[in-house]
Amino acid sequence: MCIEWNTNAQGQKFVASYSGGKDSTLALYQAMQMGQPVALIVMLEEQGLKSRSHGMSLDIIHAQANAIGLPIFTASATWQDYESHFIQLLQKAQALGAETLVTGDIDLMAHAEWNQSVCDKSQLSLCMPLWQRPRLDIVQEFISLGFHSMIVTVNLNLRMKAEDLGQILTLEYIQQLVERGIDPCGEAGEFHTTVINGPIFKHALNIMKGDILYHENYAFLPLELEQHQIEG
Repeated sequence: MCIEWNTNAQGQKFVASYSGGKDSTLALYQAMQMGQPVALIVMLEEQGLKSRSHGMSLDIIHAQANAIGLPIFTASATWQDYESHFIQLLQKAQALGAETLVTGDIDLMAHAEWNQSVCDKSQLSLCMPLWQRPRLDIVQEFISLGFHSMIVTVNLNLRMKAEDLGQILTLEYIQQLVERGIDPCGEAGEFHTTVINGPIFKHALNIMKGDILYHENYAFLPLELEQHQIEG
């Protein structure tokens, strides 16, 4: 393990791999205390309509980037050509001066090794501000900093319920998840979140909840922006 993975953004211009969820948002926040962000990277599914990682709509993705005040680079990719498209976006960020890639990974070594590999191929350093930190500490810090994040995907096979959809992460709610035997960061795929406000947002996202959708063992809560925010 590279001991500098936590701090490599110090004094650097960086690009952040961004899912729109709590971990990548906290990693971005932490990196912004160390260096200067130049852009966000969001990978999309093949059709280019939703994010690859969390299935977020383009409207929500662009609203988050606008609220944070950073340009957003996107690419549609299959899992087969994901890496080549990701590296192309890293090169695009390098043209803006990016020297470092920031990600929200916590402790999955396979993810860290992939990140390091694409950085080596792109001649970037890698910063993972949350790396090897206790998962409960991470989510508690995220909440205590004032970020607002909503659960939008749950795995019904991993003790999550459809009733969890739409929940805002609070310290009390996280404690309830822990008592139910659920990882507080959802690192086993129990849930995904969408961040709608926080200290790096210039304004909150005004969102409307859609009807819950089901697919196999997953339940999803579609989010839409209120019309005036789309127009703005």
